[in-house]
Amino acid sequence: MSEKASQDQWKLLYRIGAVAILIAVLFFRRYYGAELSAFNGFGIYAMPETEPVAAQEWFDVLQNYSYVGLSWLGIQDMVNYLLVGVFFLALYAALKEYAPSLMLVAISFGLLSVGIYLVNNQAFALWGLSQKYAEATTEAQRNIYLAAGESLLAIHNPAGLPNLGSGSHISLFLVFIAGLLFSIVALRSGVFPKSIAIFGLLTNIIGLCFFPLLVFAPKWHWIAPTTSAPFRMLWYLTSAWQLWKMGKE
Repeated sequence: MSEKASQDQWKLLYRIGAVAILIAVLFFRRYYGAELSAFNGFGIYAMPETEPVAAQEWFDVLQNYSYVGLSWLGIQDMVNYLLVGVFFLALYAALKEYAPSLMLVAISFGLLSVGIYLVNNQAFALWGLSQKYAEATTEAQRNIYLAAGESLLAIHNPAGLPNLGSGSHISLFLVFIAGLLFSIVALRSGVFPKSIAIFGLLTNIIGLCFFPLLVFAPKWHWIAPTTSAPFRMLWYLTSAWQLWKMGKE
């Protein structure tokens, strides 16, 4: 492959990464389910009176408020993780020459976080059980589906506060570490303006504060994602602009 063809492939990846992260920040934001609750369905979607906790409650919500229920279970987060994975690939391509070993660790953590989240998210599995529960004709069948639902919720239940070692939290930790490593190298490389790298540093450092808060002050665990949200949006938007420019140059 010629050098020009290789460069053209990288430029295409930069543009794809830029588009991916724009879609993530505009349409598939992380914690979209929390936004839906905070703004009462944005005045568009009917909302349940209370958020579900047990399997029976989740089944009722998924049958009567399917979009809201799936959003609470994180279907938008699944797409977000995939799009962020593409964004990380573009960052890796742009920065790999400046710190090859560190960037290999960063992209490995980033892609691993995507895989772990997708494996652990129970949205579609729980939705499928809710449909089988609705179609069940005997109490024994319904009890089987309820037990299966409780097993899924033991892995990931957005209404509860999962243990720190749960898959959703491991994936979140890895995505913050990957973003932090990319931002550190971006700051040193000069490929990105320093402001973009600083937005990335703030996003991921504040995001990592979620974990000590979860351990020592669980009632206040929401402070970290809420505080980091504006910096994450700035990081994504400015990075998208820079990657797009790099892809066109």
